[in-house]
Amino acid sequence: MDFDELMEIAVHGFESAGVLVLTLGSLAAFLHAAVSYRTAGWKQTYENARRNVGRAILLGLEFLIVADIVMSISVDPTLVSAPTLGLIVLVLTFLCFFARVRARGFSSLASQAVRGRVPARRTRPTGCSELVIKRHALTSRAD
Repeated sequence: MDFDELMEIAVHGFESAGVLVLTLGSLAAFLHAAVSYRTAGWKQTYENARRNVGRAILLGLEFLIVADIVMSISVDPTLVSAPTLGLIVLVLTFLCFFARVRARGFSSLASQAVRGRVPARRTRPTGCSELVIKRHALTSRAD
């Protein structure tokens, strides 16, 4: 088994893991919502299910980004694959950003921006391969 075959196996593994995380994470979120409906009520159950599905999507996208990077760098390193990788990362970055905004609730983000309050900077990794534009950079004001 040579290096290219090994990397193709790794790519298929990351792609499979991404799809598995998307599928199982979404199913787990819906099952959790169905179980918690009696105790939490409709509104809280909906918010929790939406947040948990968003988390599953973001984690699944992480695996798919890794698969694309490995494929573009090690399996098919050509001048055509570099811009393709850049475009894939750009699209996935925007997907991650908007999925994160949607999972947190856009109205919360918009109301903080209107009031001029800058959200606290997070100390843990934000996900999406650390390519997501930091929210505080978008809402900070020039003094």
